[in-house]
Amino acid sequence: MSLPHAILTALLEKPSAGLELTRRFDRSIGYFWSATHQQIYRELAKLEAEGLIRALPSEQPARGQKKAYEVLPAGRDELARWTAASQEPKPLRDVMLLRLRAAAVVGTQGLQADLRRHRESHGRQLEEYREIERRDFPPGKDGPQDRLRHLVLRAGIDLETFWTQWLDHALAEFDRLPRTEGPERPGARKA
Repeated sequence: MSLPHAILTALLEKPSAGLELTRRFDRSIGYFWSATHQQIYRELAKLEAEGLIRALPSEQPARGQKKAYEVLPAGRDELARWTAASQEPKPLRDVMLLRLRAAAVVGTQGLQADLRRHRESHGRQLEEYREIERRDFPPGKDGPQDRLRHLVLRAGIDLETFWTQWLDHALAEFDRLPRTEGPERPGARKA
């Protein structure tokens, strides 16, 4: 149920046409809540049918012209209701952690290279977030909306910092592992 709320948030920040919304989504909300362009367009149609948003009247009606959308009072009320509602934290589900657990019983072949690739990816993302912080949150920009947006960005910075540090630790641990194909399988016969 969160994608409609992500779209309502983006449209309240700035009424937009679908294409502009998907581009803005990719550059902001998409960092922590991903959606394809098709999903966004489908959700816009649903939100409009539910009376939560409306297409703004076009200055010059023309076939194939982009529709710009704005949030209606019912949409703002729905977003406020959803924001105020309690939600339980979601348990962590990470494929890399599961793969490491599996490597303990089947061997680590190929995993170290993938850990390096993940480290590089998280490092790039961390630098991108830090650049956004430098650009969008200079000292003194501390209005209530700015502080909340910065708090979301700080979550991304802190998560990427965690992953880069943890991956550095994991890679160092891999360097200390014995060079074998994996532990002896339970029940395997010895030669």
